[in-house]
Amino acid sequence: MPVLQYFKVSSPVEYVAHVEINRPDKLNSFFEAMWLELRQVFDKLSMSPWVRAIVFSGAGAKAFTAGLDVQAATQSGVLAPKADRSDSDVARTATFLRRQLLEFQDCVNAIERCEKPVICVLHGFTYGLGIDMLTCADVRICSDDTRFSVKEVDIGLAADVGTLSRLPKVVGHSSWVKDVCLTARVFGAEEALRVGLVSAVYSGKDKAVEEGLKWASLVASKSPVAVQGTKELLNWSRDHSVHDGLRYTQIWNGAALQSRDVRRAMQAGMTKRKPTFEKL
Repeated sequence: MPVLQYFKVSSPVEYVAHVEINRPDKLNSFFEAMWLELRQVFDKLSMSPWVRAIVFSGAGAKAFTAGLDVQAATQSGVLAPKADRSDSDVARTATFLRRQLLEFQDCVNAIERCEKPVICVLHGFTYGLGIDMLTCADVRICSDDTRFSVKEVDIGLAADVGTLSRLPKVVGHSSWVKDVCLTARVFGAEEALRVGLVSAVYSGKDKAVEEGLKWASLVASKSPVAVQGTKELLNWSRDHSVHDGLRYTQIWNGAALQSRDVRRAMQAGMTKRKPTFEKL
């Protein structure tokens, strides 16, 4: 892993990577250099044979992330006034902004695109971009002090990095999704659990991270061929019909079923021993 400025990456358990957003003095709020580094981190871990599962959390006691660093964005980011574009026509300005958003979206998409399962451990402020990122994760848990908000309407824009596309599919509750997206109201851990945004709530950040690492360690003990295939098929099937999902599974498992992992897992089950699997 190259030297990182805004993230910490550790390996507390075999085959498990722990990625922490590391700007706690600014509530882990993001600006352009951070989301570019985010993509670099997840693209690297996706290809590493030493990683089979990833825990994603925020450093510090106060926030997973407060979202976009609005001050930085208005000075040099997408929201900044562009003097050199003041005389440009609408089409050229729109093309410039579209390309900027495409880059931003691709950086956040790296979490979902990662071949390895990602469990997002949330605490404290989880606003704006935090929702974009958590909806990219495969599993979400949080501490009981977590406060969520789809904050974008409060800064005069529609969320544009994934929340409006992914949140309805994550919770399957259209009325609730429109409520929180249109009002930007803050909601807590118990409400997030009730609607299915998170799968568990724990007392404090430390306990939530501990449980996240336990989950990741369990997943990492399984066949990486089976785990990564399962993630790929679930994500693909989410966006396609049942028929198309079954068809894709036929093609995928036509190759994956030839893995030695299948025989090893079955033999281990019959002999009641823990199987081991080669790196992938």
